Amino acid sequence: MPRSRFAACVFDAYGTLFDVGGVASAADALAPTHGADLAKLWRAKQLEYTWLASLMAAPGYARPDFRDVTAMALDYAAAALVLPLDADARAALAAEYLRLPAYPDAYAALASIARPRWILSNGTRDMLDPLVVGSGLAPVIDGVISVDEANVYKPAPAVYALAADRLGVDPRSIAFASANAWDAAGAQTFGLTAIWVNRAEAPVDRHAAAPAFVVGSLSEAAAIVNGSG
Repeated sequence: MPRSRFAACVFDAYGTLFDVGGVASAADALAPTHGADLAKLWRAKQLEYTWLASLMAAPGYARPDFRDVTAMALDYAAAALVLPLDADARAALAAEYLRLPAYPDAYAALASIARPRWILSNGTRDMLDPLVVGSGLAPVIDGVISVDEANVYKPAPAVYALAADRLGVDPRSIAFASANAWDAAGAQTFGLTAIWVNRAEAPVDRHAAAPAFVVGSLSEAAAIVNGSG
């Protein structure tokens, strides 16, 4: 049986284990023909606001949590696309983040890993916990870490340090899997062993350390963690 060099595996949540594109159908129901555009712009602004929140941190600055960031990004996207979404419609859309579908290969991939499997996410615990349970992944997830514990968003080094501190192992022995290239770069730069789940077959980013591994699916990521990839 192949021998793995990893003591644990940590996964990003949004876009990696859970399909954020799942909000598009709900968005289309509330804004016919605009669902895909709304979902795309919403996600882009959501990430942009997390980066801005981290960069603008200063004495007295209150960092908005991910639930607030998600709501603000939706407000912007609706305004930019001139969509008449009232407060109830926006609340209904924001709630979709609590029931995103897991990617089809997520459960089997996680179940195949015979070592601690954790989530490290920008999300708040009151967003992540129901998502893990509702998606059916709870039996194959051993723990959840929110960036709220570090009071900063990815890709700040303090976020990835949370994983090493919580698991109590050498950072290099932690496989960190993310479908977000900037997240994988942040993890690799910190010292985790990053696995970029590159479903879109995009080129490797030029701005930071390249991930240790590039794969096309969670199943391939699991194979690397298990020492057979």
